[in-house]
Amino acid sequence: MLNLVDKTVEALLLRRGFHTQRGKELITIKAAAEIEKMRAAGKIAVGALEVMRELIAPGITTKALDKAARTYIEKCGAKPSFLGYRNFPASTTISVNSQVIHGVPGSYRLTEGDIVSVDVGAFKDGYHGDVCRTFTVGKVNPAAQRLINVTRECFFEGLKFARAGGRLHDISSAIQRHAESAGYSVVREYIGHGVGRNLHEPPDVPNFKPKGRGPVLSPGMTFAVEPMVNAGGHEIRILDDGWTVVTQDGSLSAHYENTVLITQGGPELLTVVAED
Repeated sequence: MLNLVDKTVEALLLRRGFHTQRGKELITIKAAAEIEKMRAAGKIAVGALEVMRELIAPGITTKALDKAARTYIEKCGAKPSFLGYRNFPASTTISVNSQVIHGVPGSYRLTEGDIVSVDVGAFKDGYHGDVCRTFTVGKVNPAAQRLINVTRECFFEGLKFARAGGRLHDISSAIQRHAESAGYSVVREYIGHGVGRNLHEPPDVPNFKPKGRGPVLSPGMTFAVEPMVNAGGHEIRILDDGWTVVTQDGSLSAHYENTVLITQGGPELLTVVAED
């Protein structure tokens, strides 16, 4: 039971925009004005993603896609969230086929039948928006398309539990359950996260069920929920560039991410992608 001092501290933190979990990580509660800024940042991130989607075709380099995204973000008066983050050398991460996340854009030319995961963040007026989709390059085989479809479904299965009064890890459990029921696995080492003033902030949002049910969800919380699903095993390794994460067994991987706001009436996506 919380004592009077603890209760007073917790009440003050909540009034100042923080949600506490009894001495654990602090989860920020965004005010209405902050949420509007996150919507704006999310809209810019989505716009950059859509620019890249239109350009995806056999023969284009991942570096050219990254350049197009950066140009769009900067013309919107924002900054790429990823550029320089922990010394990351590009504006977006572009991960092809067996690459899970954090693919560094470069000279690779997309090929018919590839699948390509494009992760974009935009920073505007002090807040971030974060979004990712896995796209196809031309015609892909049915197995690759099924993986993309199931990864998307995993997100929306998790989203059913993103409600005020619910528990965070119920989202995680739903994602894992759906992926594994389809014969796939979820990556353990990389997970979703809180997002707002910082690109990564509490809480962690796993795609698998950890111990316990996690924090209670409250209106004003914002998370990046992002299933990363492998066609084979969940094990991964990092390439020599220090960034690109690939499946250990060489199987395909897909990624689907939105910035999610918890509201009293249910979850709201702050990164709405057309024709999704």
